[in-house]
Amino acid sequence: MTTSDQSIKYFVEPGSIVRQIWGDADVILLVFAGSAAEFALNRAVDWLFYTGKLPADPIARLFSTVRYAQDIVFQPDDKARQTVARMGAIHSGVEQKRGHQIPDWAYRDVLYMLIGYSERAYETLHRPLTNPEREELFATFREVGTGMHVPNLPATYADWKIDREAHLNRDLVRSEFTDKLFQRYREQLGGWRYELLRQVQRMIVPNQVNKLLNLPQSWLLLHTLGLYGVFTRLGLRPVIQRILLPTEYLGQIQGLDK
Repeated sequence: MTTSDQSIKYFVEPGSIVRQIWGDADVILLVFAGSAAEFALNRAVDWLFYTGKLPADPIARLFSTVRYAQDIVFQPDDKARQTVARMGAIHSGVEQKRGHQIPDWAYRDVLYMLIGYSERAYETLHRPLTNPEREELFATFREVGTGMHVPNLPATYADWKIDREAHLNRDLVRSEFTDKLFQRYREQLGGWRYELLRQVQRMIVPNQVNKLLNLPQSWLLLHTLGLYGVFTRLGLRPVIQRILLPTEYLGQIQGLDK
């Protein structure tokens, strides 16, 4: 790190576990595989159908969300907070057009998903987080929520774990929107990639999500993930990505690495 870098105040400091998570394309893809499953079940998913952006192009929506997240994680503090404020303004604009507010619990649900799947994805591909790393991950997204004026956020990681479970038990339901979203996933990914997505989702989602979606389990995939790390160390990661991911999005996916 240069002297000039050391003088800059960042929203997330260099070396943070949050940067490691959100600078790894493979981890990010797992985060959004899980989020794609859970959010399709959220009782407030009708808001995304109101804007039309997610059902029209789920993969483009993924990249848009990642750009916002990485702008927050990797930018200096003032610019990161500007991004958080811009996110809040975008949601307020949608609320004004529709004529009522997105429920506070729905904002918390999205924050909780990002915390939960950040942890689960990193641990699936790398190693368990330490307790201080879990607290740091939670604190970062809590600060994002505070910047967006989301009320009643838990104070600690332990409190979040309790509230996360309550949200999972209360806020999920399989609806026509769920099935419409999964149909769009299939249309965009094609048959075998769609089935692979569902198997990956089974590995990473909580039990409440799996029960509602009845996701398929693949013991072969569980063992293959261990080999993925070997392929990566051998320099074969680009080859694997080219096989597993839609070609038209490959450049954007590889650009997620920071």
